[in-house]
Amino acid sequence: MAMLLFGVWALLALVPCSGATEEPFEVSVWPHQALVEFGQSLVVNCSTTCPDPGPSGIETVLKKTQVGKGPQWKEFLLEDVTENFVLQCFFSCAGIQKDKSLDITVYQPPEQVILELQPAWVAMDEAFTVKCRVLKVAPLEHLTLTVLQGNQELHRKNFVNLALSSQGAEVAISVRAQRENDRCNFSCHAELDLSSYGGGLFHGSSAIKELRIFEFSKSPQIWISPVLEVGVAETVSCEVARVFPAKEVIFHMFLGDQELNSFFSWKGDTAWANATIQAMEAGDQELSCLVSLGSMEQKTKHPVHVVNFPAPILEIKESHPLAGTDVNVTCSGHVLTSSRPTLHLQGAPHLPAPGESAWLLLTVKEEDDGRNFSCEASLEVQGQKLVKTAVIQLHVLYEPRLEESGCPGNQTWVEGVEQMLTCVPEGNPAPTLVCTCNGMIFDLEVPQKATQNHAGTYHCTATNQLGSVNKDISVIVQVSSPYSQYFSNTRGSGREGQFPYRPAPCCSDRGQRGPGSQ
Repeated sequence: MAMLLFGVWALLALVPCSGATEEPFEVSVWPHQALVEFGQSLVVNCSTTCPDPGPSGIETVLKKTQVGKGPQWKEFLLEDVTENFVLQCFFSCAGIQKDKSLDITVYQPPEQVILELQPAWVAMDEAFTVKCRVLKVAPLEHLTLTVLQGNQELHRKNFVNLALSSQGAEVAISVRAQRENDRCNFSCHAELDLSSYGGGLFHGSSAIKELRIFEFSKSPQIWISPVLEVGVAETVSCEVARVFPAKEVIFHMFLGDQELNSFFSWKGDTAWANATIQAMEAGDQELSCLVSLGSMEQKTKHPVHVVNFPAPILEIKESHPLAGTDVNVTCSGHVLTSSRPTLHLQGAPHLPAPGESAWLLLTVKEEDDGRNFSCEASLEVQGQKLVKTAVIQLHVLYEPRLEESGCPGNQTWVEGVEQMLTCVPEGNPAPTLVCTCNGMIFDLEVPQKATQNHAGTYHCTATNQLGSVNKDISVIVQVSSPYSQYFSNTRGSGREGQFPYRPAPCCSDRGQRGPGSQ
């Protein structure tokens, strides 16, 4: 009986206790919430409360390496984490397996924030697009993009409904351009908020882009004479109105293929450039003006006709004729003139036909010396009248003359006052003048203080290549007295001549003795 009881107890000892198999055990994983930057690694620790655990590990498609273990735990290194996934950590205990899941979230900070202005130059009152893009940012549902104009918020967008990881985000808005928008700065700010995952707040900003607004609706206008002359400098102007910003307009002007040096000016909403043009060949040519503002260009062309029109040729057959001879004055068009001009010679009896010379025949007099003759050539070109004038001076040769107007025969000097003998000869060529008194040559260039010795008769001779003329000049020296100033002030009042004169020998000790004097 004792042996039976022992066998029963032995059998009972071999049968597992039902209470022992239902002993609870737990499986846990650390970290409880995993946030991993794209491409980085993560260490995961799996543990259990089972005192004697059986098979255990983690289930994942990622490359894993066990880096540590203990009786109730294991630690793994996950490398190159690039996408969100759920990791399973499992342990078995007394034939029962339990597992614990871990949600792993991959994030990418907004490092590449790109702002685009389309286009960079916008016509006034037209719409332009401000586009902001963020490349490779995750998770999108926690991203917010803000478009800024200066410090002012224009638009804000979140991506709550987009949960795809490693995906770019984009926002685009349309704005109508106004003049006050010119040179405004636009930027985009990205914010990734991972605080719900236990992470931080990541920021990213785009480069600042400057917007340019312009108005350029009017075509440039060229201002220039339709007819140019060979070798004659003319000013050409190119102007554009209702343009903004006027001070940034760029002008290029060309005559044919040759670019002109231009000078830029602007005022208000008008800009213009001036240049000097000098054509060297006759014929039809083209003047062009290229105006640019930002990425916009407009070009205007203007035809010009270039003519060769030198001044007419004015000639006097005898350049220095003698008084009393006949002289022929002719005017003809220059051989280089593009067309036949009409000539008008001053004093000519007839107006010649176009292309014919004009002429004038006259008998020259002494009074004609120094006379100017002019000839006007006119040419009608494309409705514009061109005029050129030539002038020539006539030089008449004649013998010397001593006229009373320039060489008075009676002259009165005042004693003690510096005086000069007044005598200006006429004649061409200009005559030389020699005056003597008592055989002595009198100095006509230097003033002399009048004395009674200067009274007397002076013999003057004017000479040129054509002959000579003589004239006697009587000089009276008025006697000096305390009242001489008074009488000099009354000269011309009818009382002059009331003061006595004292005769004296002429030039008794003045001047140089003339030839043949004793």
